[in-house]
Amino acid sequence: MTTLAATSPAAARSAASAPRVVNVLRLHLTNKWTTLGTPLLILAFIFFVNYVIWVLIYRSTPDGDREAVQGTQYSGSIAYVFIYMAIIGIQVVLRTFPFALGFSVTRRDFALGSALLFGVLSVIYAAILTIMSYIEQATDGWGVGGHMFSTVWYGNGSLPERFSQEFFGLLFFFFVGAAVSTVYLRWRSLGQMLLWGIVVLIGLAAVTLITLTNNWTVIGQWFVDAGSYGVVLWTLPITAVAALFGFWVLRRATPVN
Repeated sequence: MTTLAATSPAAARSAASAPRVVNVLRLHLTNKWTTLGTPLLILAFIFFVNYVIWVLIYRSTPDGDREAVQGTQYSGSIAYVFIYMAIIGIQVVLRTFPFALGFSVTRRDFALGSALLFGVLSVIYAAILTIMSYIEQATDGWGVGGHMFSTVWYGNGSLPERFSQEFFGLLFFFFVGAAVSTVYLRWRSLGQMLLWGIVVLIGLAAVTLITLTNNWTVIGQWFVDAGSYGVVLWTLPITAVAALFGFWVLRRATPVN
C-alpha cells in the first residue's frame, strides 16, 4: 500500500504529461511554413539552381567526355538544407518557449515536445532526401548526369544506410541549433559570446595539437576509413550531449522579453 501510494502520483504525472508533450509538438507546428514550407522551398531552389548548372555543363561537354559532369558527384549543395535545420532548431525554441510557458507547459514537457518535433521532422526530411537519391540514380542524374542527393559523401548504400545517414545528420543539426538557442534564453548575449568563444578556443587547441604532432595525415585517413556513414554515426554522441545540455539549460531559462 505504501509503495502504491508513493508511485501512483508519479505515474499519474507521467501519464498526464504525454498529452502536453503532444500539445507542444502541435504548438511548434502552428506555423507550418517555418518547419515544413521553407525547407522544401529552399530544397527546390537549390535543386533548380543546380539543375541549370548541370544542363549548362552537359550541353557544353563533348559526347563521350563526361568527366566534367561526373565532377558534380562531389557536390555539397545539400548542406544548405541541413544548416537550415539548425536554424529551425533555434527558431522553434526562441519563438515557442514563451507561449508554451504561458499555457502552463512545464520546461520538461517543452523539451520533450521539441525533441519529438525534431524526430518527426527528421523522419520526414530523411524520407524525402532518400527518395530523391533513388530517383536521381534511376534517372542518371535527372537526365544530365547531375548529383545532389547521391554524391560521394552521402546518398549511397542500402536503404537503411541512406535513411539513417540523413536521419542522424538532421537530428544533429536540430539539437545543436536548439542547444545554442537555450544558451541565449538563459544567459542572453553574454552566454552566446562565451559559448562561441569556447568553441573557437577548442577548435584552435585541436588544430594546434594536430599540427604540432604532425597528425593531419592520421586525421585524414580516419575520415577515409570511417566513410561518410561512419562520420555521421560519430555525430550521435554530440547530438546526445547537445540534447541533454539544452534540457539542462532550459530548466532555468526564462523567456526573452
